[in-house]
Amino acid sequence: MPSDPTPIDEDVDPARPLRADAARNRERIVAAASELFATRGLGVGLNEVAHHAGLGVGTVYRRFPDKRSLIGAALAGPLREMTEVAEQARRAPRAWDGLMMLIERGAELLTRNLGLRDAALSSDETRHDLDEHLHPFSDISCTLMERAREEGDLRPGATEDDLGMILWMVTELAAHAMDTRPDAYRRYLRILTDGLRNAPDRGPLEPALSPTEVRAIAQHWAAH
Repeated sequence: MPSDPTPIDEDVDPARPLRADAARNRERIVAAASELFATRGLGVGLNEVAHHAGLGVGTVYRRFPDKRSLIGAALAGPLREMTEVAEQARRAPRAWDGLMMLIERGAELLTRNLGLRDAALSSDETRHDLDEHLHPFSDISCTLMERAREEGDLRPGATEDDLGMILWMVTELAAHAMDTRPDAYRRYLRILTDGLRNAPDRGPLEPALSPTEVRAIAQHWAAH
């Protein structure tokens, strides 16, 4: 929290409409956070957001009591996009086509917004806070995988956690290739997703990761 005392602000009450200047400040804060989170991820601090918005950090704290509430506001639009993508994928006549749409469009959204990537692929409190917005994407991916398995298109042994790992890998590549070849991740996404498709000559997959192993890997990856 900021060291300077927070002045009395009649707009703090969330049930009361914000004054015009307070509403403008809130918009500036959300816009600044959206830009910084998208380009640098969720490691950006509130002081940096305040500076980018051209406001004092006390103003940021009056509008958002903690960073988690600001993350929710800044990622509201991108999370809606993810839900829309998932709904479009769900309506695909063939589950495999819907699954590929989900993965390809999802990877595009995550590479375009590092903050969204951090939220969607992490396993910390931020992910927990946004679970209600991420559930549609996760639930629909599970449904599509089940349908693709029943239709004979999905390789036996493939799991939803495999999708998460694929997205981790290609978005990590995208982050490092952004200045050299921004679309490089697409090549490797195709190679990796081709490995999910069932084929007569495919051998059995190695044992799947357990949920505990997935969380441990995600936490270690996010920390580095």
